[in-house]
Amino acid sequence: MQTIKCVVVGDGAVGKTCLLISYTTNKFPSEYVPTVFDNYAVTVMIGGEPYTLGLFDTAGQEDYDRLRPLSYPQTDVFLVCFSVVSPSSFENVKEKWVPEITHHCQKTPFLLVGTQIDLRDDAGTVEKLAKNKQKPITFEQG
Repeated sequence: MQTIKCVVVGDGAVGKTCLLISYTTNKFPSEYVPTVFDNYAVTVMIGGEPYTLGLFDTAGQEDYDRLRPLSYPQTDVFLVCFSVVSPSSFENVKEKWVPEITHHCQKTPFLLVGTQIDLRDDAGTVEKLAKNKQKPITFEQG
C-alpha cells in the first residue's frame, strides 16, 4: 500500500491536533494539551486504491522551531493551519509558516486550512477580538 505523508503546521493552539483527532476518530477532544510531535495513520481510498495517509502533528510554539523541521523530509503535502479567530495566526501563515516549509521543502505543495470556524460567530470570541480592534478572518480573506 502506498503512503502519503502529510505534515500539519501552524501556530500553537490554532486547532491542529483537534483537526487530526476529529478526522481520525470522529471525536472532538475536550481539553487542550500542547503537542510536541504526534503521528496518526488512516487508510484512504484514492481512485479505488487504498493509501496510508500518515498525518504528522507538529508543535507550533517557538520553542520547537529547530526541532519541527526534522519531520519535514519526504513530506508529500503540508497543511498550513490558522485560526479564523486569531488574526496573528493568519499573519504568521505568510510571515513564518510558508517561508519555513518552502525553505525546507521547496517543491512540496501545501493547503491553507482555517480552523475554529465555529467561533467566528461566537459572541464572546468576537467581543474579545473587538477589544483589541480585531475581527475574525473572513472566508474571503482566508
